[in-house]
Amino acid sequence: MKMQKGAFMRGLDNMVIKEIPVPQTGKGQVLVKLEYVGICGSDVHYFHTGACGSYKVDLSEDFMLGHECAGTVVEIGEGVKDLKVGDRVALEPGITCGTCEACKSGHYNLCPDVVFLATPPVQGCNEEYIAFPETMCFKLPDNVSTLEGCLIEPLSVGFHAANQGGVEVGDTVIILGSGCIGLVTLLSCKAHGAGKIIVADLVDARLEKAKELGADHVINSKTQDVFEEVRKLTQGKGADKVFETAGSPVTIAQTPFFVRRGGTVVLVGLSSQEEITYNFAQIMDKEATIKSVFRYRNIYAKAIAAVSSGAIDVKGIVTHQFDLEHAQEAYEEAVNNKTDLVKAVIKI
Repeated sequence: MKMQKGAFMRGLDNMVIKEIPVPQTGKGQVLVKLEYVGICGSDVHYFHTGACGSYKVDLSEDFMLGHECAGTVVEIGEGVKDLKVGDRVALEPGITCGTCEACKSGHYNLCPDVVFLATPPVQGCNEEYIAFPETMCFKLPDNVSTLEGCLIEPLSVGFHAANQGGVEVGDTVIILGSGCIGLVTLLSCKAHGAGKIIVADLVDARLEKAKELGADHVINSKTQDVFEEVRKLTQGKGADKVFETAGSPVTIAQTPFFVRRGGTVVLVGLSSQEEITYNFAQIMDKEATIKSVFRYRNIYAKAIAAVSSGAIDVKGIVTHQFDLEHAQEAYEEAVNNKTDLVKAVIKI
């Protein structure tokens, strides 16, 4: 039996490397030699607290994190039609049932029976090889690297957010939070033609990254009066589209004050707090729309095409790289480095 290395969390804040079997390739599956796996905010929550939203890790067993991944096909299973050995692919990590009302209506991201990598109890992909359905493996063009390939997953969240907000050419956009999801939302809004993009965060290094990636204005909410700055930058009108990507009760509560009359608020960040005080009088007075984001749907091919065309430079969000043997250090850095870590990836 061929063996491979995999990184597992064993209890909180603890990662171990184990030898595990290379999976067999089933019907309609390909075996992918993984090359890059991103560390998502959800991975960090699971590693450090054992939970993300309502999803909880069973801490009595080892659990593998990781769902943002890309690599090269090394074996094809029975019935595989469109992929061949040597193809480089990005994996969309959710396998849906295809038969429920959500799937049939095109909203497969809302499938109640989805099997999603690294969402407990489903194991993730911090490993050397994975067997995965061909239908969820998207071939990368020659000019898109597997590093960029592993970033298609978070980029798809940003793309879906921009779609949910209905971002149009010339829109004024405010993004609250400039972590990974805030930055991919920035990149997506820019690609959709937004005219003015304002980003607010508490960390200067993240705001510098936002400026580097195309933000027109940045606000440090710790040292500046964010309400006054937004008022000045929007001439008192508010923004056409407001995206909350931090998942903070504070910034979620700010959104109705920043949106213009008739504008749209898009809630992207997942808060650990189930109930949040929110000023619906502002929403009602402005007849504003509230939209929310859960993962993404029908985005991967478009996101890959956008990266390939040069419309989006997604690799610019990566600030830290680690190898699989140093997964412990990678996750510790993701937990503890709030100053200059924006996106960490593991090179397999």
